[in-house]
Amino acid sequence: MARKLSFNVDMADGLRSAGAQFRGLDSGDPASWPALPRYVLLLTLAVLVVVLLWFLGLNSWADDLEAERAKEVTLRTDFQSKLQKAVSLDALKKQRVQVTQYVTLLEKQLPSKSEMDALLSDINQAGLGRSLQFELFRPGQLTVREYYAELPIVLRVTGSYHDIGAFTADIANLSRIVTLNNVAVSPAPAQDKGGALVLDATAKTFRYLDPEEIAAQRKAAKPGARK
Repeated sequence: MARKLSFNVDMADGLRSAGAQFRGLDSGDPASWPALPRYVLLLTLAVLVVVLLWFLGLNSWADDLEAERAKEVTLRTDFQSKLQKAVSLDALKKQRVQVTQYVTLLEKQLPSKSEMDALLSDINQAGLGRSLQFELFRPGQLTVREYYAELPIVLRVTGSYHDIGAFTADIANLSRIVTLNNVAVSPAPAQDKGGALVLDATAKTFRYLDPEEIAAQRKAAKPGARK
């Protein structure tokens, strides 16, 4: 009983002694404080710093986590796209060969620069062969594209309905590519007999460019080529 009473007295004395160290502290000079208040102050500051760094770091880590998650989604999509391309690589190679062959076939249907006169003659002969009367056959300005050139020809022919229809079919069946645009059919003037019709159209013919012309086009298309 005496020992327990002595322990309680010592603890009470210790608490009073500790409490006495916190009285009369100079807030402007913590260095002069007793040991216990200084240690409590340092521990409090350390805890505040740790808590502050924790919250700041947590927000930064949350942003980084969201960014990495978004990056993961992008990488997954990219991976799936590349995987599909890898799986279908053989089919794509076969398609490329087919497309190349088709383009080559189309290029063969385009006349060269030296063959344009013969093509114009074929169009003229197609009309004459159907007994059509040419009232206008006027080649326009040549338009040069990246890999081909386009020549419009303004046409006006007079003839019967069936002859005009056969003429358009003959144009479509030429070995070279020729298209009819801006087609308009109207009755011939009253003085013409036999129910003749007038066909107004713009025939467009195409030819491929020579290597020198392609090189010139590419050179002209480069930035700074024109001053």
